[in-house]
Amino acid sequence: MGWWDSIWASSSNDDPLRKLDPKLREFLERESPVKYSAAQTTQPRAQEEQAAPTITEVEEQQKNAPVVPKESQFPDGRYAHLWKTYRPLAEIEAETKSDHEKLMDVLEGYKERKSQIGKAALENCALEQVDWRQCMSNPSMAERMTLCRDQVRKFEKCYMTQTRLLKALGYLSTLDRSPEAEEEIQMHADTLYHRMLSQEAEITAAREEGRPIPRFPPLIPRLDQQPKAQQPVEELTQEQQETLRARLKKVPEEDRVAEEEAIRAEFRAKAEVASRVQDLWKQQEQDRQARKARGEETLWDKVTGTFRSDSGK
Repeated sequence: MGWWDSIWASSSNDDPLRKLDPKLREFLERESPVKYSAAQTTQPRAQEEQAAPTITEVEEQQKNAPVVPKESQFPDGRYAHLWKTYRPLAEIEAETKSDHEKLMDVLEGYKERKSQIGKAALENCALEQVDWRQCMSNPSMAERMTLCRDQVRKFEKCYMTQTRLLKALGYLSTLDRSPEAEEEIQMHADTLYHRMLSQEAEITAAREEGRPIPRFPPLIPRLDQQPKAQQPVEELTQEQQETLRARLKKVPEEDRVAEEEAIRAEFRAKAEVASRVQDLWKQQEQDRQARKARGEETLWDKVTGTFRSDSGK
């Protein structure tokens, strides 16, 4: 009867899933993002077009679709019920940290910033490091006599200048900046350094040829030379001004602009850390007052409250 069924195909033969195991078919119908109905295949094509969902219905279905976090391997919404109570590990750890641990995170982040700036400067000076290593491993007679002095000076100049530029440009100065933006700042610092080298080469060539020495604008303009709309509200204390003048005296004249902006960036980073510490202290005091109002004040709350009251007098 196989040839008879091929000519007069019944509606049951129109179901492509009819030969599957019932349990497997139930699993596919439950887990598949596209729901299949055998009754749809038995209807004429005209009826299928009439039964097709409209754009409004599709948008409504997408709106009501379960949302899963980015950690899920199924962005179409499968297993969304398993992700309802999911919370990132960093968020849970942040809530369970003590006040001392939160404070140490702020201070460690400030220390880590200095280390990361040094690493970024070393990355930008990779070619200078290669020249230095090659000189130390296989030096010529002149390089052996000078102990690779030129290569060492070239590397030291690159590292110091790159560090100044990274600080002045605000590298790792904020916590909410994306890694892509930090990488752009690092690349911009390297571009400014090579621009400075080309400017120095032009000045040297002009001196040797007896031409007038060309003038170039500073790599990083001073704050007082920038438009007022772009100037940050920044006033240095008397102590900071004295520190700035003392550190600028040790720097050559051509590097003082970049060094000044780097020092100001350090002051801003310290001010941001101090502001975050103050916010933590305020939050701790609010939590302590809330526990005291509920009658849950601890011994440590009483001790810290006594010290703070004494310091406020």
